Amino acid sequence: MSSDVVAQLRAELGDRVDTDAAALQSARADKSGHASAGAPLAVVHAASVADVQAVLRIAHRTGTPVVTRGAGTGLAGGANAGPGEIALSMLGMARILEIRPDDLLAVVEPGILNGDLNAVLAEHGLWWAPDPASRAISTVGGNIATGAGGLLCAKYGVVRDAVLGVDLVLADGRLLHLGHRSVKGVTGLDLTSLVIGSEGTLGVVVGATLKLRRLVPGEVRTIVATFPGVRAAAAGSAAVTASGAQPAIMELMDATCLAAAHALLGLETPPADAAQLTIQTDGPAAAAEADAIAAVLRAVGGTVRVAADEAEGERLLAVRRAMHPAMETLGTTLIEDVSVPRSMLPAMFDEIARVEREHGIRIPTVAHAGDGNLHPNFVFEGAEVPDEIWDAADDLFRSALRLGGTLTGEHGIGVLKRRWLADELGDDQWELQRRITRVFDPTGILNPGKVFAL
Repeated sequence: MSSDVVAQLRAELGDRVDTDAAALQSARADKSGHASAGAPLAVVHAASVADVQAVLRIAHRTGTPVVTRGAGTGLAGGANAGPGEIALSMLGMARILEIRPDDLLAVVEPGILNGDLNAVLAEHGLWWAPDPASRAISTVGGNIATGAGGLLCAKYGVVRDAVLGVDLVLADGRLLHLGHRSVKGVTGLDLTSLVIGSEGTLGVVVGATLKLRRLVPGEVRTIVATFPGVRAAAAGSAAVTASGAQPAIMELMDATCLAAAHALLGLETPPADAAQLTIQTDGPAAAAEADAIAAVLRAVGGTVRVAADEAEGERLLAVRRAMHPAMETLGTTLIEDVSVPRSMLPAMFDEIARVEREHGIRIPTVAHAGDGNLHPNFVFEGAEVPDEIWDAADDLFRSALRLGGTLTGEHGIGVLKRRWLADELGDDQWELQRRITRVFDPTGILNPGKVFAL
């Protein structure tokens, strides 16, 4: 049966059907460290909407599961393809189809990288605000699939705030145009928002109408503040929020993360136990806002440095952007993602310290402190996540929920967090959401086993 499916794909799509061993192995994994149990049937490199429709028609007819992939930078195992499945790669669909500066919108294909998109938009005085730390390697389609966030969320919003509409191919190959091009639009149910963050379980996004912003006028000012411990740094970020300031970026690194990033970049070793806030202000009032924030941070015990110019500011921010590769130098890492209300950030760091003590492990943590999104990193040896790490993660996840938070702020559920989904949603909502996926995909061929446990 599997050879027949591949033969049908080849008959429709020719050499865009890839069964090379290296390609099949690559499609098994993402950046989470999780890999599927085995290789998929084939990787299809879609080059057009028609290609995607052809794949799904064949998959629907034969009952073959389809896993849609972008750049493979996900951190929840949500795009990992396994035995008996078709891996549908969207990287070949990377065109900008339309830019309308007067309407502040662009229409793009899903495979375009965040960084590449904004490089083109800048020529028109525009930008797309979502700014994952992986912007140089992550795709717009992947951002939409996971409901991604990033460094600028506190001021400029997440992906959900920056998408007007999506073009979606359903499991049987039908094409839907969801959303609108106007600023306002409330006709019918908001299916665009439903698709954002659905992790490939409702359909395949083949196009997106994006809500743009004009480039922010004025300068950018960068502030770095070090504190004697991560809880003090978290309290510093809470003080900035309470002051009414709204920086574009406010990132927190604990001592282990900060030391690892400095070592990776060849910088001077920071003081022991030093945690750091990296903050950027922008716009015409950037200098005054930076001075006000610096004063707040000094008042709560921070050692503050304000960058002399934008070039120095980018060098300071590069320390934060180096966090993920820095973690890889410490061992195998399970990079997690919880969010709590911003006022609960110090309490969540207390919980992380408790989990470290009680479970006898290290959990280096960074946070988008401006919006309460934390990324605890569970460090261990070997390729497979051991049970004791999952026990610690379970403890940490439940702590976030007790503090009024959520299991994931931007990475998604994928495979790695599906066992906890009902704990947050409750049984009734879990079942309702599962039924919604079956309305879009009655035979269950789209990314099966992801998000909702089988």
